[in-house]
Amino acid sequence: MLNIKKVENIEITKNIFVKPEYLINSVISGNKLRKLKYNIQKFLKSKSEGIITFGGAYSNHIDAVATVGKYLKIPTIGLIRGEELAFRHLSNPTLSYAMKCGMKLIFLSRAEYKKKDSKEYLANLKLENPNYFIIPEGGTNLLGVKGCEEILSTNDRDFDFICCSVGTGGTFCGLINSSLSHQKIIGFSATKGPFLKEDICKFVAKSNWDLNEQYQMGGYGKVNSDLIKFINDFNFKYKIQLDPVYTGKMMYGIFDLQKKQFFPKKKKILAIHSGGLQGIKGMNMYLKSKNLNQIK
Repeated sequence: MLNIKKVENIEITKNIFVKPEYLINSVISGNKLRKLKYNIQKFLKSKSEGIITFGGAYSNHIDAVATVGKYLKIPTIGLIRGEELAFRHLSNPTLSYAMKCGMKLIFLSRAEYKKKDSKEYLANLKLENPNYFIIPEGGTNLLGVKGCEEILSTNDRDFDFICCSVGTGGTFCGLINSSLSHQKIIGFSATKGPFLKEDICKFVAKSNWDLNEQYQMGGYGKVNSDLIKFINDFNFKYKIQLDPVYTGKMMYGIFDLQKKQFFPKKKKILAIHSGGLQGIKGMNMYLKSKNLNQIK
């Protein structure tokens, strides 16, 4: 199930190409599979009983771990941000799917969820679940970064700029670590947070990167009519679906920066399409409730 298919870059303009990581596996797409690859290998060697992980209401990572649990026939527990979701999770496509896969959902207050990375919280979690393997939010740890270091191949040597969306930073770190000296890695942040750059620096030693925070559209999971129109127009023109939380904002940013002549002429840009398409259904439910245009 964790086999990763080789994909070919797609040329969309003379100097912009897309690496369709969302096509690397028919069940788990993109960076979530990359991040889980070595974590699952370690889990299997540890002889643990199951997996515990963290995520939000529309988390691609929760979706992926639940899928792994289903196919490997192992119990999974998802600690979900937002205790209010306990009363409406059945109407949430991501969480209801996770439950159908057999994942047990535990809903935490936002205050408690913020403690998820503290040593004390993790130690107590391990005491309460001694036979469970803990994977952090988004799958971002040394093993997750290692998996994402395999995204770039020798065929990508000629690209001058490598762009990706950034949530917890694992994919971005993997790309930085495997990049060449002439390449600039640009991350388009999908969330507001003063600690993101600090987290990235924990996993990288190179300096050929920059974190762009100009295209968050108001913050994590926030969208506007311009973004939705861009995503729909992009899909119509290039036949590539983008998600509104990550890849849509990244591509919007790339095209906007190109208009502003940020990228030198004749320089080649590779945009990493990291997946996340499962979140479109939930976003469309929200857009419909607000009588706004939906993602096609």
